[in-house]
Amino acid sequence: MDTNALKKFAQSARNLLIDQVTARLDMVLAEGAAARREHPKAIARLEAAANSNRAQVIEQAAYTWFNRFTALRFMDVTGLTNPRVVSPADGATRPEILAEAMAGNLPDRARPEIAEYLNGTRPAHDGQAEAYRLLLIHACNEWHAAMPYMFERADMLDRAEDYTELLMPDDLLSPDSILARLREVMTEEACQDVEIIGWLYQFYISEKKDQVFAGLKKNQKITAENIPAATQLFTPHWIVRYLVENSLGRLWLLNRPQSKLAAKMEYYIASEERETDFLKINRPEDIRICDPACGSGHMLTYAFDLLYEIYAEEGHDAAEISGLILKHNLTGIEIDDRAGALAAFALSMKAAAKLGRRRFLRMEVKPDIVVLQDVRFTPAEMQDVAAVVGKDLFTDELRETLGQFDQAKNFGSLIVPKLRDSAETLRKVEARDFGSDLLLKEEQARVVDVLRMAEALSQKYHVVVANPPYMGSKGGMNDGLIKFAKQQYADSKADLYAMFMERAIALNVRAGLMGMVNMQGWMFQSSYEKLRDNLLKKNSLQAMAHIGPRGFDSIGGEVVSTTAFIFRKMRSSDPLGTFIRLVDGRSEAEKQTMFQTAIHDSQSGLRFVAPMSDFLAIPGSALAYWLSKPLRDAFKSDKILGEIARPRQGLASSDNGRFFRFWHEVASSRVCYGAATHSEASQSGARWFPHQKGGAFRRWFGNNEYLCDWENDGERILGYAGELYGSPSRTIKNMPFYFREGVAYSDLTTGKFGSRYFPSGFLFDVTGPAMYDENGVGEVALMSWTNSSVFQQLLNALCSGLHYSNGVVAGLPFPNEAVAAPVTLRVERLVQLSKSDWDAYETSWDFTTLPLLSTDYRAETLGASYDRLRAHWQGMTDEMQQLEEENNRIFIDAYGLVDELTPEVPIEEITLTCNPAYRYGVKGTEEDREARLREDTVAEFLHYAVGCMFGRYSLDAPGLILANQGEGMEEYLARVSEPNFAPDRDNVITVLDADWFADDIVTRARDFLRVTFGEAKFRENLAFVEAALGKDLRKWFTRDFFDYHVRRYKKRPIYWMFSSPKGSFNALIYMHRYRPDTVSVVLNQYVREFIHKLEVERARLEKLAVDPAATPAQQTKAQKETATVIKQIAELTEWEREVVYPMAQQKIAIDLDDGVKRNYPLFAGALKPIKGLEAADD
Repeated sequence: MDTNALKKFAQSARNLLIDQVTARLDMVLAEGAAARREHPKAIARLEAAANSNRAQVIEQAAYTWFNRFTALRFMDVTGLTNPRVVSPADGATRPEILAEAMAGNLPDRARPEIAEYLNGTRPAHDGQAEAYRLLLIHACNEWHAAMPYMFERADMLDRAEDYTELLMPDDLLSPDSILARLREVMTEEACQDVEIIGWLYQFYISEKKDQVFAGLKKNQKITAENIPAATQLFTPHWIVRYLVENSLGRLWLLNRPQSKLAAKMEYYIASEERETDFLKINRPEDIRICDPACGSGHMLTYAFDLLYEIYAEEGHDAAEISGLILKHNLTGIEIDDRAGALAAFALSMKAAAKLGRRRFLRMEVKPDIVVLQDVRFTPAEMQDVAAVVGKDLFTDELRETLGQFDQAKNFGSLIVPKLRDSAETLRKVEARDFGSDLLLKEEQARVVDVLRMAEALSQKYHVVVANPPYMGSKGGMNDGLIKFAKQQYADSKADLYAMFMERAIALNVRAGLMGMVNMQGWMFQSSYEKLRDNLLKKNSLQAMAHIGPRGFDSIGGEVVSTTAFIFRKMRSSDPLGTFIRLVDGRSEAEKQTMFQTAIHDSQSGLRFVAPMSDFLAIPGSALAYWLSKPLRDAFKSDKILGEIARPRQGLASSDNGRFFRFWHEVASSRVCYGAATHSEASQSGARWFPHQKGGAFRRWFGNNEYLCDWENDGERILGYAGELYGSPSRTIKNMPFYFREGVAYSDLTTGKFGSRYFPSGFLFDVTGPAMYDENGVGEVALMSWTNSSVFQQLLNALCSGLHYSNGVVAGLPFPNEAVAAPVTLRVERLVQLSKSDWDAYETSWDFTTLPLLSTDYRAETLGASYDRLRAHWQGMTDEMQQLEEENNRIFIDAYGLVDELTPEVPIEEITLTCNPAYRYGVKGTEEDREARLREDTVAEFLHYAVGCMFGRYSLDAPGLILANQGEGMEEYLARVSEPNFAPDRDNVITVLDADWFADDIVTRARDFLRVTFGEAKFRENLAFVEAALGKDLRKWFTRDFFDYHVRRYKKRPIYWMFSSPKGSFNALIYMHRYRPDTVSVVLNQYVREFIHKLEVERARLEKLAVDPAATPAQQTKAQKETATVIKQIAELTEWEREVVYPMAQQKIAIDLDDGVKRNYPLFAGALKPIKGLEAADD
């Protein structure tokens, strides 16, 4: 089946039908329209409905005709209609019903009117089209008796008032009509299975679904009427088969071991153990099956197929089986009227395919599809209800039940009726006769409606199967649904699918089977811990196909990660479950193939068996079925990490922009590194202290970027938290552990888990939890274990995503000390390697000098130096990889996992910045990665050169030189008395298209290259630089440098770019050297001077343009350049007048404590804008 073609058609059909229905609506409601005379009652109802909600009227009419057209086409193809209604006879072009009418074969009821249109005696723009409209209406009415849910008609009075016929689209016969398009996609091949109707419906509402989800991004909750569009998801057929075969099929095979049904069930998995205590079934008629969120009926239609085989095997007459199934076995419950109608239609088509047209039309039983409706009773109406049902029946339970369905469209099958015996009460209420009392009859009908819904929801079923709606309480559910969930489903309230798990198993009889496909989150996430615990303790998880992401091609990507499973509502001593792991499959088809492989090959590595007691032993009862027995046993025998070094949550500032800074933003003198205690920190007088805040995936050391305002022992942040919450302890956690050395990790990462050592002096964050040795095992042992592949394997078992919460990490086993002991030297070396790598870059506060300039790697040329450094980096990477693999081997051997895990560590997981596979990923070629590394290393060299130009660094002294507010040449020379490369004196370096000034950045960069590697090899070194960059030095500085700097310093640049609106003038300053007169320096010594230089250049060009000695080409070029210079002068003159001069007059002061985000905007209009600077702080 070409679902792409179906999707394209259904989406375009919806838009086309809406347009055509809209046109019909306008036409029939126009003043003087014929419809007003011919159908006054229908027009009156239509007018009232359109005035109330015009869009809803159009939408309902459009989908009604879409459903009818698709249903009629399916019936045409399968031979149910005679003549065919929307399809031509073989070899013809007109619909067969029209061709027959034109040949004189007219339906009796509409014969005169149709004949008049066809012979032209009745005026019409297109007689054939009008005749066909009547034929279609007649066909729909004829099918009403057999399928009232699809072809809604009750009697002729209703017809007179029904306006659906009036809104039938006009264009039904043209080659481009909706019926012509319909026939192209609903081919005979596509209509081999009625599931095509479900696909078309899902695609028809897909645009509405997109609209609903777009609203979610604007914080618009999903209202009851939009729940179907937001949650409809057509289940792949193989998943349906898996669920039904392992629930209904399993139940039958338990009761009929000799049955040959298993041979017809491709997705059935036999139990791993012999079952004796199972649900006893005497005959097929006894089996009750329910889908409480049936949608368009996919689960039920396959259950019909399986039941047919069961009845046939029991010897029932083929002419009776379909009716028996619909009468005794299948119930569907749904909130969406359209989907419910399609489910009933699908089951009818299953019956019709078995019975043939004549027998089907004589079949009186109808599919049991219960579409829930909102029914409300006012207090006054309840008085009438008491009269309707009688005092003997009007109990408190009934009263409560009648009040439970006022939001049935919102709560759906999650409603648990208070009335226990709805069926008996329903029978008695229906039997009451109120004669001509129309008021009581109306109330009787409403009570009956509620009782029928309550009957479906209060029954107990042998088998419950479903693909329930997926909708989280955060950001999706409306307020009414959230309140209902909290009150009724406390353990599963986080998502609708989880609530349906609770509800579905409650609908089972004892020992009944519940099969469901839903989101995998319930298997691991802490929010479902109580739900998991209850399910596993009270029931038996018999089978699971863990599908993972990409299991539904119709939605694609990683959006929905799913699992399909079977529970039995009874707990045996320690039941075994069979699990098929399909998470690595890249498509729906690949997962299906993997499943078949797992069934037939027990050694495939895809099939696992585990007892429920193992899951209950794991903290949080996570369903880590794929763990080997030694790993599962570790949860039972080892201590847990939380007993050794409990992961602790740090502070949540409540205002990161106020209390956190990147270390490079503030004055160095305002920072205290290394305070070992609160007392030392307070006595330091510093305001800023190192802060662990998580960060990207990195092991052993690093991610030390942030500072926290903890002046006077946290005076500001504690005061702010107290103002907000009454007590700071609500958000400022674990203060006694501040400033102690420990082990940090990121609770949210795009990679694997990585723990890192940090020395004394740090605070830590809610997003960067920390572990502190509280039992003498040492930080080394903690890192050795938590950075091992065995630990990651265990962690994966408890985390479905990449959020490593404290509770999950704390619940993991910690190996005994004998295992963890022989790791000290290895881990210390790993920390040393990682720290060396981290400190090799300017973004570390312990950076001293550029490795390229270190005597260890420095050679005669820059290229040779790079080669030496690159070889060193490769050696570091190889050594770390070897050490990590040795570390893994210790734990793999200790846990007996040699056959399960490999100690190998992928090169991209060696978390050194100098490792290009980690830094850039492994998607490209190795050659590409090496080229990027060379380019970035050269860019770092040039960036360091700029740092030396500004005096932040010096070639003659390690580490930071000028890093405090307002420092200049005097402070620099006090630290570096005889510099080999002197910094810029006025803190302004121009970045222009030529060397207009002596302190031009390219000129100074060339000088830096000469100083560092000598004049003799200058040309060779410059060529190496430009080859690595892929452009000449001036292009890189003018086009790329500032963006590179902003990116490298995470949108908190310390070198600020004064830039005119169109970029004719650019000059850098260093924020730490900024003084209130800096803008005046930029104005007087650079902007105005540059304008003067441009005026001189303009005069030269104007002279050249008319110089008779110049060639025509030279003159033309001079004219063009003159025009450019004139524009530059105009731009800079206006910028100088409107922006720079007024700003210079203000003598703006900045405070480095305020950081870049607050200081940079003070110079708006003068400085180059930074995209994202205004974004909220992480």
